[in-house]
Amino acid sequence: MDDYSPIFALNYSSHLFRLYILAILIVSLKMDLIRLSLAQESFNSTCTDSEREALLSFKQGLKDPLGRLSSWTGVDCCRWSGIKCNMSGSVMKLDLRNRFPSTISRRYCLGGKINSSLLELKYLGYLDLSLNCFEGLEIPQFFGMLKSLRYLNLSFSEFGGEIPPQLGNLSSLQYLDLNTHDYVTPISYSLSSGHLQWLSGLTSMKYLNMGNTILADLGSELLQVVNMLPFLEELHLHRCGLYDLPISLPYVNLTLLSVLDLSDNQIQSSIPNWIHNLTSLTKLDLSNDYYNLNGNIPRECGDKDSKEDPDPLLYFGFEGRIPGSLGSLCGLKVLNLSGNLLTGELDEFVDSFTTSCPNNSLVSLSLNGNQLAGGLPSSLGKLKYLKQLHMNHNCFWGSIPESVGNLSFLQELDVSLNEMNGTIPRTLGQLSKIIDLNLEENHWQGVITEDHFMNLTGLKYLYVSTDRATPLVFNVPPQWNPPFRLLSLELMNCMVGPTFPAWIRVQNELNNVVLHNTGIEDTIPGEWFSNLSAQLTHLELSDNKIKGKLPQKLKFPKLIIMDLRKNQFEGLLPLWFTNAMWIFLQENNFSGPIPDDISKMTQLNILDVSENHLTGTIPSSICAMTSLEVLSLRENHFTGQLPHCWHEAQQLWALDISSNNLSGEIPSSIGLLISLIKLSLSNNSLRGEIPLSLQNCMKLQSLNLGDNNLSGNLPLWIGNDSVELRILRLRSNKLRGTIPKQWCILLNLHILDLADNSLSGVIPNCLGNLSSLTSTNTFWTTVPNSMERYIFEEQMFMVTKGREMEFSSTLGIVTVINLSNNNLTGEIPQGITNLTALGTLNLSRNYLTGGIPNEIGNMRLLETLDLSNNKLSGPIPDSISYLNSLNHFNVSHNNLVGRIPTGNQLQTLTDVSMFDGNPLLCGKPLLLKCPGPEAGYDVPTMQSPVRDFQSELENLWFYCGGYVCGICGVWLTLWKKDTWREAYFRVLKLT
Repeated sequence: MDDYSPIFALNYSSHLFRLYILAILIVSLKMDLIRLSLAQESFNSTCTDSEREALLSFKQGLKDPLGRLSSWTGVDCCRWSGIKCNMSGSVMKLDLRNRFPSTISRRYCLGGKINSSLLELKYLGYLDLSLNCFEGLEIPQFFGMLKSLRYLNLSFSEFGGEIPPQLGNLSSLQYLDLNTHDYVTPISYSLSSGHLQWLSGLTSMKYLNMGNTILADLGSELLQVVNMLPFLEELHLHRCGLYDLPISLPYVNLTLLSVLDLSDNQIQSSIPNWIHNLTSLTKLDLSNDYYNLNGNIPRECGDKDSKEDPDPLLYFGFEGRIPGSLGSLCGLKVLNLSGNLLTGELDEFVDSFTTSCPNNSLVSLSLNGNQLAGGLPSSLGKLKYLKQLHMNHNCFWGSIPESVGNLSFLQELDVSLNEMNGTIPRTLGQLSKIIDLNLEENHWQGVITEDHFMNLTGLKYLYVSTDRATPLVFNVPPQWNPPFRLLSLELMNCMVGPTFPAWIRVQNELNNVVLHNTGIEDTIPGEWFSNLSAQLTHLELSDNKIKGKLPQKLKFPKLIIMDLRKNQFEGLLPLWFTNAMWIFLQENNFSGPIPDDISKMTQLNILDVSENHLTGTIPSSICAMTSLEVLSLRENHFTGQLPHCWHEAQQLWALDISSNNLSGEIPSSIGLLISLIKLSLSNNSLRGEIPLSLQNCMKLQSLNLGDNNLSGNLPLWIGNDSVELRILRLRSNKLRGTIPKQWCILLNLHILDLADNSLSGVIPNCLGNLSSLTSTNTFWTTVPNSMERYIFEEQMFMVTKGREMEFSSTLGIVTVINLSNNNLTGEIPQGITNLTALGTLNLSRNYLTGGIPNEIGNMRLLETLDLSNNKLSGPIPDSISYLNSLNHFNVSHNNLVGRIPTGNQLQTLTDVSMFDGNPLLCGKPLLLKCPGPEAGYDVPTMQSPVRDFQSELENLWFYCGGYVCGICGVWLTLWKKDTWREAYFRVLKLT
């Protein structure tokens, strides 16, 4: 027995252990049964009659269009949708949050009134009415009597008016969300508060969100009151209109605060110094949505301290340098300072942060939209947990530091819109987690190789662009197969050609492709089109020399933008972009007619096929494209008449069919295009009168009908005060009559070109009332889309500086009045000298008389002044010398007399032909000197110690010659004219 005792003991112990485990399992099972029984009792508990009646009264006051509360029937309200009860059957939770998608959420909104019967719910601790539609209803004051409330969410439910201070009685409240949405909610539904002392009563508050609440000048009071809430963990005060945030606080009580959001306010001060005492912060958001609030942030790269401060009415945000004291916030995971007015370099902050917090856990750093400068510090590589690094729209220069390759968790890197003029390091190839890499709009130099992409297996978005002066070269082997499959690729002004890169051909998941000015001179691979993803939405291959024909049968069901401009594509116009909205095919070699079935492109908004070799007539099916907004057929070979099918349903705001071979009259149906803003039919052979129906185009801003055979009088309807014309070009037609005085009320007009017609009468003096030409503002025409110059760039020829020039992108700053080569009579009106912002004034080749107005010098911005080939007389006013911008001046072939003014800009105009045909003009630059000292060059005689005998002799000969010529002229006339001679001697007899 003794021999087996150890084994027996071991078996006995094992047996006891099994019994012990079994006992534990039995006890555990029994406890579970007890819990289940209690839960069943709770589940079977029913709400009280008073609370059920209170909920039904509450429901009765609500609007519920789709029956979200249809389950609120029966005896047991604890089973109703959105209701939770405690074990005794008392309602403890009322959750009526609208959980449907935002696109359809208004259909499922609850609205109406909120009945005070909720006060019967004595144990109500959770109330959520968020994402509903109470349409300006004030927050009920009785909410302040729901003493058990710990959670109150009224966000995005269109409550309005004053926040009731009675909410301050909810001493148990831990969560309060009053956030409103100012992008959707009308301004009349905004919440506001006249004072904030009621917040001090919320002593248990952990989460406070008052985003989009109008608090205006309560910034100082707000921070002082909030500082009294010791348990506060999150504070959201975005877009509250705050502007007086205190720079310092006497003490900081927010020791538990982990999230502080002061974004999108109107603060213009340095970053408050009390923030660095918030040592528990994990997220700090001091950003501004500068695209929506501030317009374009001013980028004044260079010495910021020497620049003038931005206009506070236009720009706001935190100023100065990023304080190094923020480096003490070692718990930060998210820091967003974007959209401010921060200046200086980044070294101090990053070095301080990485030194003070070597084990920092920063995940997201956003500095975009500031005025930060200098090189990127190598210490960025010590932010080892960083996932997002956004530094776009600043003034950083130099190269990306190689240490960035140490950021092994980095997913997003954006340094676009800077002044980066160095190289892109190969260490970027180490960022195996990178998804989004944006290096656009810098001045990169050097070469990109496959090493830059070695381990970028997760890369989905790649954006690289540089300026044309410093091309960035992609030098990868032809057989290179990249480790990534991109969703979006944008390369601009980068050399990836001349052949179509194989590494781009294999990208078969792309939905966005931009290869602009990439040096490709190859024939586009046909299989590449077929391999492109069906998800493709944007395809741009512009400004290359890509050749070949486009496939006619391929379809991209989700394609929105197709931009193939400035290439060498040929063949017929493709119509396989059936769902495309924007198509740009200009400046190619497409030929043949526009297909009659073009109307099948029902979604098309923009069609630009200008500067091709298209022929035939313009099909009337174009009029059936009711979604079309921009149509440009400029510079092709279209013949025949314009279609007469235009109708009111069309949305066209830009129509350009200039420089073709069209004939016939302008169809009156064009006047049905009531959305029309820009109309150009110039350089054709159109005849007839300008149709009266165009007066229906009340939004018309640019009308270009020049270089045709139009006849009739200038239309009076153009002077209607409802017309918004900025550009009126009717030159080179057969128009007659006078310039209507009604046109003087075109206060936005900055280009008026009526040259080369048969106009008569006088120039209206009231042209001096054209107020747009009395200030130096620019005159960009307004269109329905902010991308005007991308979707449609108007082009126009005008005579200025003595030659015909083409204007396009700068058309908005051109100011011209050209009335040359007509039959205008009378004097140059005095009022025209009021046009102090006018750049070109051309009145040449008319029959104008009188003198040049003495106030002509008031037109200080004149660059071109052409008064040649008229019958002007008198001297050239000395004020001409005030025209400091003048670079083309012509008064030839008039009857002007006297000394030519000198000084300032006139000294640079030495072409004597500008004074031809005025024999009585003298002085430089002419060889004929004037009597007396030469103004601006000779010292007056009374001040000269030495007499200039040669000059005096020339003056003597000038006067004697003039006297002799005059006497000889009289005697010669008497000798030749018998009637004059008899009259002369008859007068002598009488005397």
